[in-house]
Amino acid sequence: MKVAVLGAGAWGTALAGHLATRHDTMLWARDRALIETLSGTHENTRYLAGVSLPHALRFEADFDIALQHAAADDALCVVATPVAGLRALCRAMQQAGVVPAHILWLCKGFEADTQQLPNQIVAAELPGHRSNGTLSGPSFAREVGNGLPVALTVASASAALSVRTVEVFHHGAMRIYTGDDIVGVEVGGAVKNVLAIATGISDGLGLGLNARAALITRGLAEMSRLGVAFGGCAETFTGLTGLGDLILTATGDLSRNRTVGLQLASGRTLDEILAALGHVAEGVRCARAVLGLAQSHGIDMPITEAVCRVLFDNVTPRDAVNALLSRDAKAE
Repeated sequence: MKVAVLGAGAWGTALAGHLATRHDTMLWARDRALIETLSGTHENTRYLAGVSLPHALRFEADFDIALQHAAADDALCVVATPVAGLRALCRAMQQAGVVPAHILWLCKGFEADTQQLPNQIVAAELPGHRSNGTLSGPSFAREVGNGLPVALTVASASAALSVRTVEVFHHGAMRIYTGDDIVGVEVGGAVKNVLAIATGISDGLGLGLNARAALITRGLAEMSRLGVAFGGCAETFTGLTGLGDLILTATGDLSRNRTVGLQLASGRTLDEILAALGHVAEGVRCARAVLGLAQSHGIDMPITEAVCRVLFDNVTPRDAVNALLSRDAKAE
């Protein structure tokens, strides 16, 4: 099957490498220098250094050529840009006059300005498009790039898209589960990044494993409340794309959002942390949107609020923790 992966960050690169072992896969990036490096070395030294990519994987800097690769009815277009780039990419498809029949996106988060989820962005920019969905779950790009086991969920209202995604991705060390709760999957994928910052702060302050467990558990409650209010299914948040992704992102040393929390606890400024990170930390980008949506829907999300105060209001991590600990007792 022909597959075009649009976006050569760490996650797009790792999945393209996995796909190229079975399918005619093309990885696109707008940065021609990056594409030249990939073509010459079969290694993404910028975003996934040390991971060798299959020689069958093709690289392309021309957007039109990449779109044509995914234009056939039996092809799949995998969008691997961050949420911040999803709307522009959809518009670029429209302008190019080639909108692939089957589109799967990987990004997690809310768009900062509009507070929209990825499925809402796609619906607004590609009206009438039906065979689309999201692929999410607990996954670090480096582990997938190295061929380690991973389980992901495709969520789509289109049975055809779900079947196609399983056919393309479900092989080797990768397992794919299916579902139709796009909203629940996307809310889980967005909120867990904010909660991972909170857990990183807690661990960085040396608050212990009890505190970590409490943050993850109460954070899951916040995630579930918001997701159900948006129309997601409560059961989704105890699955791979809810609890599973939260545990990995909050505790794994490869987590960028956890790293942000750890560094905040050490006294570094947010600007310093992001400059040194060199990758997108979606929890920072969408934290305000998550809190704004919670407040507009009357949903109590104290952990998320504490993270926003540390990120944007110059509140120290220690003071934010003390404020959480001073909250009145309530029923679980």
